Amino acid sequence: MPTCYRHPGRETYVRCTRCERPICPDCMVEASVGFQCPECVHQGNRDIRHAKGRFGGEVATVPRLTYALIAVNVVVFLLQYGLGDADLIRYDFGLIPPLVAEGEYYRLLTSAFLHNGVTHLALNMWALWAVGQSLELWLGRSRFLVLYGVSALGGSTLVYLASPYLSNTAGASGAIFGLFGAIFVISRRMNLDIRPIAVVIVLNLAFTFVIPLLGGANISWQGHVGGLVTGGLLAFAYAHAPRQNRTAVQFGAAGAITALLLVLIVLRTAAFT
Repeated sequence: MPTCYRHPGRETYVRCTRCERPICPDCMVEASVGFQCPECVHQGNRDIRHAKGRFGGEVATVPRLTYALIAVNVVVFLLQYGLGDADLIRYDFGLIPPLVAEGEYYRLLTSAFLHNGVTHLALNMWALWAVGQSLELWLGRSRFLVLYGVSALGGSTLVYLASPYLSNTAGASGAIFGLFGAIFVISRRMNLDIRPIAVVIVLNLAFTFVIPLLGGANISWQGHVGGLVTGGLLAFAYAHAPRQNRTAVQFGAAGAITALLLVLIVLRTAAFT
């Protein structure tokens, strides 16, 4: 009687459907037809080519990164309002132009994870959940993460360039508007109906400029417009990169946009000093 190739003391009549080695119940891995041994299953997984998305990168089936970004923003909000003075934390990490000019450049990114109350957080996270899932599934996680980060930096850069001298800006809106611009460009490239997206962008821009004029909340149009333009430009590079050297062109464009933003930041700092 044959014995299992991994457990010589166990008799078995079952064989691996790929290599035909005898396998005991502990070594059986159910396959579409019959059973396979662990080595054949491992080799088969190595031979599988992961599906590529339309714009490059591995296809994401679950938007884990979108959920992770929402979780990070929520955790930071809880720390901001649960561990101390929220206003003091905003002063320490918000985007205050003269303090950035003194060398505190981390504020350009940390400000994108702070929020001014529950409503501010809820609106931004709802938008991230609504738009981020589709973009992450279309672009893949690495491209989506770069898009989010560069858009946040783009929004902060225009705030640094054009906001009032002693303003203190916070919120993920720059990154969110970058996703708005990106999903418009990507949807157009995919020949989807872009009218609902265009309406959302127009309405959000209208609120951005009208609400402060009516005496409502002070909304940073600089962050919104900066993120929208940056995200749209990067998404255009993602969508129209040639199939040959697609990855190099896409991440090269991200690097070029980031370099341009850094140049603008340096020039603004020079103007301050």
